Amino acid sequence: MFKELREDIKKDVEIITNELRENIKKDVEIITKNQLELKNTITEIKNSLEGITSRLDEAEDRISDLEDKAAEITQTEQQKEKRIKNNEDGLRDLWDNIKRNNMRIIGIPEGEESKQGIENIFEVIMFENFPNLMKETNIQVQEVQRVPTRINPNRSTPRHIIVKMAKLKDKERILKAARERQRVTYKGTPIRLSNDFSTETLKARREWQEILKVMENKGLQPRLLYPARLSFKVDGEIKKERSKQPNYKFKNGNIYVPINNHFKCKWIKCSNQKT
Repeated sequence: MFKELREDIKKDVEIITNELRENIKKDVEIITKNQLELKNTITEIKNSLEGITSRLDEAEDRISDLEDKAAEITQTEQQKEKRIKNNEDGLRDLWDNIKRNNMRIIGIPEGEESKQGIENIFEVIMFENFPNLMKETNIQVQEVQRVPTRINPNRSTPRHIIVKMAKLKDKERILKAARERQRVTYKGTPIRLSNDFSTETLKARREWQEILKVMENKGLQPRLLYPARLSFKVDGEIKKERSKQPNYKFKNGNIYVPINNHFKCKWIKCSNQKT
């Protein structure tokens, strides 16, 4: 009887052992399968990350290339603008040099030249306003003409007269005498004498007018040097602005002007209030 019981127990143990072995085997297979799937998933994620990293590197390289190209384009555009500016300045200087000996007469009625010749108009002005200058100086004129050559019927004011002097110093003497006289006339009618500037230089000179008024109020004796550079006096010393273009700024009710003082640029403070 004990022998049979032992055999039964042995059989039951073998059955249980086999079942456990099968279950463990299945569990191991499942775990192995899951590990393999997890490994494959990790590999896929790793590959995806590597692909993303590669694309990011490519994108960064492309962005860097685009930034370099943009910088090159910007530099090229800046160089182009600088060349254009230099060409414009050169052209303006050329025109100013061509016009340097010219004097502009403003306010002579149309048709006066047909009565006595356009050259005689200049002589009438000189003898009427500067007789001593005519006696003391042998003033020579190369050319006198109306500008523009054609009359614009829509224009209400007479065309200007351009007088080209043989000598620059003669033009400067006449304009200086006109400034000192303050009132210049032609047959009793007020007229104006001025330099003949290029359009660009004339525009630059007009842009200086605001600061000129402020400096006059401060007693700085401002002047516009030929063709369009600012000069003024501070503490008895004459200062000159380096640029042909107006370069100043307003701050806290004051005007600040950069000047050339012993080849160093600094700012002169000029209050825009009368003292």
